[in-house]
Amino acid sequence: MSRRGGGRRSDHSREQQPSPATSVAPLGGGRGVGGRGGRGTGDCFPPPSSTHSLTVFQTGPSSSASDSLSIDVEQKLTLEVSATELPPASSKAVRFPPRPGFGTVGNKCVVRANHFLVSLADRDLYHYDVSITPEVTSRKISRAVITQLVISYRQSHLGNRRPVYDGKKSLYTAGSLPFSSKEFVVKLVDKDGEAGQRREREFKVAIKLASRADLHHLQQFLNGKQMDTPQETIQVLDVVLRESPSRKYTVVGRSFFSQTLGQGDESREIGDGLEYWRGFYQSLRPTQMGLSLNIDVSATSFYESVKVSDFATKYLNIRDPKKPLSDTDRIKLKKVLRGLRVEVLHVQHVRRYKVSGVTTQPLSHLTFPLDESGKSISVIQYFFEKYGVRLQYPSLPALQSGSDIKPIYLPMEVCKIVPGQRFCKKLNERQVTALLRATCKRPRERENSIAQMVRENNYNRDEYAVEFGIQVTNTPATIEARVLPPPVLRYHETGREKKVQPDMGQWNMINMKMLNGGTVEYWACVNFSSRLNSNIACQFCQELVRMCSSKGMAFNPNPLLNMFSARPDQIERTLREVLNRSEKALTSKGVKGKQLQLLIIILPDVGGLYGTIKRICETELGLVSQCCQPKHAGKMGKQYLENLSLKINVKVGGRNTVLADAIEKRIPLVTDRPTIIFGADVTHPQPGEDSSPSIAAVVASMDWPEVTKYRGLVSAQGHRVELIEDLYKVVNDSQRGMVHGGMIRELLISFRRSTNQKPHRILFFRDGVSEGQFSQVLLYEMDAIRKACASLEEGYLPPVTFVVVQKRHHTRLFPADHNNRAFTDRSGNILPGTVVDTKICHPTEFDFYLCSHAGIQGTSRPTHYHVLLDENNFSPNALQTLTNNLCYTYARCTRSVSLELDITLRVINPIVDLRLELEVVLERRVVQSRPYLKSKEMLKMLCFTAEICTLYVSVQGFFVLVPLL
Repeated sequence: MSRRGGGRRSDHSREQQPSPATSVAPLGGGRGVGGRGGRGTGDCFPPPSSTHSLTVFQTGPSSSASDSLSIDVEQKLTLEVSATELPPASSKAVRFPPRPGFGTVGNKCVVRANHFLVSLADRDLYHYDVSITPEVTSRKISRAVITQLVISYRQSHLGNRRPVYDGKKSLYTAGSLPFSSKEFVVKLVDKDGEAGQRREREFKVAIKLASRADLHHLQQFLNGKQMDTPQETIQVLDVVLRESPSRKYTVVGRSFFSQTLGQGDESREIGDGLEYWRGFYQSLRPTQMGLSLNIDVSATSFYESVKVSDFATKYLNIRDPKKPLSDTDRIKLKKVLRGLRVEVLHVQHVRRYKVSGVTTQPLSHLTFPLDESGKSISVIQYFFEKYGVRLQYPSLPALQSGSDIKPIYLPMEVCKIVPGQRFCKKLNERQVTALLRATCKRPRERENSIAQMVRENNYNRDEYAVEFGIQVTNTPATIEARVLPPPVLRYHETGREKKVQPDMGQWNMINMKMLNGGTVEYWACVNFSSRLNSNIACQFCQELVRMCSSKGMAFNPNPLLNMFSARPDQIERTLREVLNRSEKALTSKGVKGKQLQLLIIILPDVGGLYGTIKRICETELGLVSQCCQPKHAGKMGKQYLENLSLKINVKVGGRNTVLADAIEKRIPLVTDRPTIIFGADVTHPQPGEDSSPSIAAVVASMDWPEVTKYRGLVSAQGHRVELIEDLYKVVNDSQRGMVHGGMIRELLISFRRSTNQKPHRILFFRDGVSEGQFSQVLLYEMDAIRKACASLEEGYLPPVTFVVVQKRHHTRLFPADHNNRAFTDRSGNILPGTVVDTKICHPTEFDFYLCSHAGIQGTSRPTHYHVLLDENNFSPNALQTLTNNLCYTYARCTRSVSLELDITLRVINPIVDLRLELEVVLERRVVQSRPYLKSKEMLKMLCFTAEICTLYVSVQGFFVLVPLL
């Protein structure tokens, strides 16, 4: 995510997504970087020994062949299996591969999961459609209407049933209602409506029988005798268990929050007028052990229920609220207050208003017409004469409510924020830190909090659960797990130690040398910190060079330029001066075709400028930079210097380490035949941004059998579109006809050029897909992969394994015995390499949970892997071991990471921070004119060990070169 929100991704219907073969208008003359697309329909893989440009667009199969391929893909994904082999299922459903068995590799252990077994009584469950007139958009009002209906008509017309309501269009009952269709009149008293008007509103509610939920179908599915997921039945039961919490707590997505839930005496403030509320997440899931209720503790940010004047003071960090606001502060305040509900304090009865804006004038200058005669009165005078309130902050603007024609002006000091309003915008760094500090819990504490939530909810005595015959156990599921062995990592032969097997997900390479050390001949350093003087900065650089050299790099000890020291307000000018001076220095040395290879930057003491520095260096000047924190640079600790050397080495084309099994070709279904491993993800704009594009990124391995070098491509696409649109594109060029491109095609060509072989297998890891989008993403993106392959060579369709990777879930695994140090790491979490593929996993499909990393703080979150297509026929042992081993190839540290797609996230996360700059560059189309390829050194930056330094940005189907952070 990535900004990665906490909730599920929204579903998009496939009809609304463009086809992978959609034709678009070409950009300019259709040039890529350094080459044109060719003509003809022959094989498009470049010959192994041929010279080539960076981006080549060539034609492939005709559009009719592509359409036929799309049909073939859908038919293949919709498995047609006889009833004797698999249970019957809908022919329209996309069938995911069945579980091929269970893993056996690793040491067995026992863990607990925050899943609670649910048992069902035999009930007849009925689904009714609900229509409310006039139409209501607010779930809160909809629930109030249905609640009033049940109170008024339960005994007389509803057969004494206790229905549950989903807040939208569906009502469910245990047993049928005495009618199949009926209309009711409901009168609802709006006690605290807009402007405090207490009025009675009348609604017509039509209830009509829609269907019956099939509990037998659900039982058959849980027993593995039915392939179709009975989603409607699960939805009924889920709504039942959510009914009581929805009435008692504030609902946010699938979570419930309250000021009283799990709250002790500690302060809830996180700064700038915000506070956090604790709560819990719950979701009903089908698993191998039966229906399971997944419960987890959670927390999120809310507005503090304080006077708006106090909120403004905190939010804007105002010392003296009696001074007028600047235009910048006023606009900032307007954005954060718009849509907020407030209640006034200067009257006895409750009046609530919705804020539509903030006035441009302060209260002292604000007037409004008092009556139809046109006589005006100031707001300050009106409040004094009408209510006897002497306003203390006349320099602050007023809140505006009502319409533009008849605005209502409210002084901030007489308005209080209505409690229970979630803050949906992005938190600043200080607030995130405060929230994490307050909510981060060790495994033992988190498990106890979850158990407490289950006891407080008391599902077995809930009136709705009793009505529908639902029982929930109070004890978490106990599961047999396995701890996979860590892989052996190979380092350079000249080091004291040539191999290492990590322990507890980490290792130390102090006695080892990098497998392939990079070369840095021309480098310089800039110091933006006032904390470090020039002598200490120079000493730091010397120590860093020594560390890089000791690890096997060829690092020139003498910088190209003398140390630069500059103020933080001169960042851009200084960086441009460094580039200009380096070019002159190289010219004076008679060096041609070279440029500064590395710029070491000591960051300013004040945070927040890292993104600016990276944007200027990597996207404007074409400089490879390594940023260093001044507080760590001054200490010159060996561990810090070693970590920097790892990052520098991969940035200059080196390789830190490699899996020993890869070198020895002992990785099943990877090292026996050329295999390419893809990682893909989409990051979406932060909440509140309604127009910014989403950014898709795809990385792919560029070496075989080592699978440690990756190249990345990035593409901007539609706002919050989850499907990756530019996996395969066909552009209709007026001169060359149909020109084929796209990220998959480009990466396949690059693999061929890098290894002199075309991939015989494809392993595609896809991050960030919710369960509701599995079928949609698989059909669309597999279609694009097939077309990209076929466009390169006729009949080229390598087998694909398509795996969805999920981190945004709420399953947590805990040690069965928190005191047994043999099965816990230093943080009290489960051991790295712990894998679970039983009990809490899918009843029939191929999925597993893997915790590949050691916990640092809080409770580790395992990664969930779900196989949607497996043409390579991976065994559970092979796929689980491969996935775990890949998590040890992350180049930036000597620790295993939580998922191998961290290499993809390294592409995406910087783009989120630079979204605005990226949009401007794309709009002005100046990227192509940047002299990024003026030296061979820049070409080496295209791919390096487990890092992405250079990427392509798609502009209307074409890719242009942009260096990455």
